[in-house]
Amino acid sequence: MKKLLVAAITALTFTACIKVDFNETVGGSGNTDTTVIPSTLTGRIDRSLSLPKGRYKLSGFVYVGKGATLEIAAGSVVLADASVKTALIIEQGGKLVADGKADAPIVFTSDKAAGSRREFDWGGISICGYAPTNRPLTPAPITEGGSNRPYGGTDAGDNSGILRYVRIEFAGITAENNSELNGLTLYGVGAGTIIENVQTSFCGDDGFEFFGGTVNAKNLISFASGDDDFDFDFGYNGQIQYAVSLRDKYSDDDDANQIECDNDASGTTATPVTRPILSNFTLIGPYDTTGTGTNGSRHRYGNRWRRSARFEFRNSIILGSKGNAIVLESDNTINDYKSGTSIFRNNLVFSYNAYPVGAPAIAFTTNNQTLLANADFQTAVLGQGNTLLADRNAAQLTDPFNFSAPNFLPKVGSPALTGANFSGMSAYFNTAGTFVGAFGTTNWAQGWASFTPQTNVY
Repeated sequence: MKKLLVAAITALTFTACIKVDFNETVGGSGNTDTTVIPSTLTGRIDRSLSLPKGRYKLSGFVYVGKGATLEIAAGSVVLADASVKTALIIEQGGKLVADGKADAPIVFTSDKAAGSRREFDWGGISICGYAPTNRPLTPAPITEGGSNRPYGGTDAGDNSGILRYVRIEFAGITAENNSELNGLTLYGVGAGTIIENVQTSFCGDDGFEFFGGTVNAKNLISFASGDDDFDFDFGYNGQIQYAVSLRDKYSDDDDANQIECDNDASGTTATPVTRPILSNFTLIGPYDTTGTGTNGSRHRYGNRWRRSARFEFRNSIILGSKGNAIVLESDNTINDYKSGTSIFRNNLVFSYNAYPVGAPAIAFTTNNQTLLANADFQTAVLGQGNTLLADRNAAQLTDPFNFSAPNFLPKVGSPALTGANFSGMSAYFNTAGTFVGAFGTTNWAQGWASFTPQTNVY
């Protein structure tokens, strides 16, 4: 039986989009029925629902069905019930409109008290769209992590809503069979969807994962993720500009990368082939001058391109990764780089090159020395506008390793203030700036992002 998330529904007729508040009367002249919305949202949403600014609780797996829009007002706080497996899942044809403001972000976080919140408290947000993936359409691929909903299709422009000025905190539950949900998971989401100014914090798995689709994004922050910060799979072909990762040196998974990318799990050349186009990233690894904790010492790479993935990574900064700044792991990935199909250009790089033990002490490595020797790879990379820095301080960022109050802006005289090259990039990218990395002289994270979610009082 279909359910709106309400305590009592007695109305016989509904408008296309019901706007409700606590104890608010719904309807106009001739409709005296009332709808009372509870403070806890659970079950299914199969008709559009607009929540005014307020404080809400999410409990269990909550689904937004086809044709329904869940709209959440700017400044709202949604507390996820950590006592049960909780997640918000937008099904194909459904929409989430969480359109916050710089001074009134929308926060999805754990319902535990300040100081008690931890990664794995809930399951984050998953959105399923109709955009292309490289999975067969029949039967439709099913989302991982226990949400078990189909995704993918043929509509590259599919619209699943808006996430803007949104924070997602303490997600990543293990839902089933060792499969964790991420902070924000986008399954076959199309380019009609708006993803801007979104931060994930202390997610037990990936901060952001893209399973196919064509959705674009700007101004992303992955903070203290347990696994990868940005993960791309199953034919993702979107564009992202201005993104940050800051690792927690005490909580990294043993296979954590700041960017991880596969075409598919088997490394086939199924089409569309995964090829994210990424520009103006600032990737701050867990290695700083004070070393790392027990888990942080297992962090791997800045960029990990493998399993037949292609890529374009430009105008960015990689600092403090334990392993190589970039590694190419499969023969197809190596050959696509050699042919120019994949691009790594105009980046500032410093890594400690301490993983794996015995690895060559250079920043750029390949797994097949016959196809492309490490020395030749390094020569090629350095000939394409990339700069290998002497140490992490040579980037001259203000305070990027400050875990509770980072400042990623370049100092006066920083090499990050110049050197960007946007030749051949699409109109989606802002090409006016000359800076590399996520920030020039303006801090777009100010006001809405938070690096103290454990102690914030909501």
